[in-house]
Amino acid sequence: MEKLLSVVTPVFNEEDCIGLFFDKIIPVMEKIGMPFEVIAVNDGSADATESIIKSYCEKDKRIKGVTFSRNFGQMQAIFCGLEKSRGDAVIVLDSDLQDSPETIVAMVEKWQEGYHVVNACRTERKGESFFKKFTAKAFIGITNRLSGLKMPLDSGEFKLYDRKIVNAIISLPERARYLRAQTAWLGFKQANVYFERERRVAGKTKYSLKKMLRLAENAIVPNSPKLLGITKIIALSVGFCSFAAFVAFIVLAAIGKGLPLSAWLFPSIGAATSMIMLSNALTDKYLAYMYEDIKKRPIYVEQDSYNF
Repeated sequence: MEKLLSVVTPVFNEEDCIGLFFDKIIPVMEKIGMPFEVIAVNDGSADATESIIKSYCEKDKRIKGVTFSRNFGQMQAIFCGLEKSRGDAVIVLDSDLQDSPETIVAMVEKWQEGYHVVNACRTERKGESFFKKFTAKAFIGITNRLSGLKMPLDSGEFKLYDRKIVNAIISLPERARYLRAQTAWLGFKQANVYFERERRVAGKTKYSLKKMLRLAENAIVPNSPKLLGITKIIALSVGFCSFAAFVAFIVLAAIGKGLPLSAWLFPSIGAATSMIMLSNALTDKYLAYMYEDIKKRPIYVEQDSYNF
């Protein structure tokens, strides 16, 4: 039986891009010469995105659409696409055309060589500020160090997954989804292909600072218990500083330059209070993730779907 390719793209308020995306991705997939499907997951868009997806679905049955009841997030949209996909290999990429669809040809070739995951790594990131590029690399570097994983520094969500990987990702029980970390944790045989990331063809990025911080939290907290050890480090540091301060105060008192009692009390009280508050904050964060898992709510809710 001929193998099937699936393309999954999460979409949020991309009325200016989504039509261009379909017009670009279809010829690329036809060029590969294998049966394919393109799944666009509309993450609760408030503009005309849904109607554009629906119109393309009506014209081409290879294009399929899912619409969420509200905005659940990029990772949830990708996960929905993975669940809906039927392909022997699944390619995930954004619909803003910064991720070059032409790169899929090389990714499929790597997959046919026997690789289970193919990471599309950026050699250049056009249109992005120095701050964005620096923080992106720093974030992956910190996450790798804390979690012990090996995520490629210049790779985002643009990846090809073999069906074995897709099934493994779907089987993971946690609600906090960060596919780069989960893919690295699963292992399997991985390869990289390289491309220049283009500027957006239209519209603006939907990733606000708040969303990026939330993504960072989802990447680090569920994948590393090392944050729990920060309290111990702070406690030892504060303890050493307090001991040094007390030694200094005793020496000053011995040479007749003693400080008032308030000088002894307030730094100690402040340090102890900060340490306790930080310890509680870290514990509460992990409890919050446990609480979300215990509720066992679905990570997304479908409103409509087309061509399934």
